Amino acid sequence: MCGRATIQTPAEALAREFSLIGVRGALERPRYNLAPTQLIPVVVNDGARMLDAFRWGLIPSWAKDASIGNKLINARGETVAEKPSFRAAFKRRRCLVLVDGWFEWKQSTKPKTPYLFRRKDGKPMAFAGLWEEWHAPDTGEVLDTCTIITTGPNRLMAPIHDRMPVILPPEAQEVWLRPEPQEAAVLQPLLVPWEDAPLEAFEVDRLVGSPRNDVPACVEPVLQQASMLD
Repeated sequence: MCGRATIQTPAEALAREFSLIGVRGALERPRYNLAPTQLIPVVVNDGARMLDAFRWGLIPSWAKDASIGNKLINARGETVAEKPSFRAAFKRRRCLVLVDGWFEWKQSTKPKTPYLFRRKDGKPMAFAGLWEEWHAPDTGEVLDTCTIITTGPNRLMAPIHDRMPVILPPEAQEVWLRPEPQEAAVLQPLLVPWEDAPLEAFEVDRLVGSPRNDVPACVEPVLQQASMLD
């Protein structure tokens, strides 16, 4: 599962890093502890190559109530092509979800221990995602929403958790963002753990457990915080 992320890279820098032509939507401030139902940076496969910001938690077009999005923050890569909530988006509405890192909790400790996963060079990453445009049947409100696809763990992730986001390297990003409908046989091979990803992981403070805590301390290593107190 991927249920918390951080994105501090400014919109203009994201546009440069991912060769986008402009910014259509962006976050108002850095997010150190971004949670589902909040806006998260995306690039959708509409051919425009623009940065946007969608609500995290996919609401299928046929849903009668927006609350279903709270349960659809992730889609399992192994079954995404068949699940009713995701199969139409998987074929036609794919996106990149852009983050600087994500949090996961080690279940074997009591209490559970949070870790931050990020690139060693500090650059942002592109997760495989799906998006939908949802129209509220009663008010006509329009919401653009997204979900993050997960897969099994790579060697770095395995000691912490049995799932991780699908990180797409540049060549896979191009395939994923093709605007025309794609068959599962083309897309499914992309939904695997990136074993060679230049990642690092370290323990962070348990304050990240509450989405109300959205402060720089959420992304600082516990050892670094301890040394600052000495």
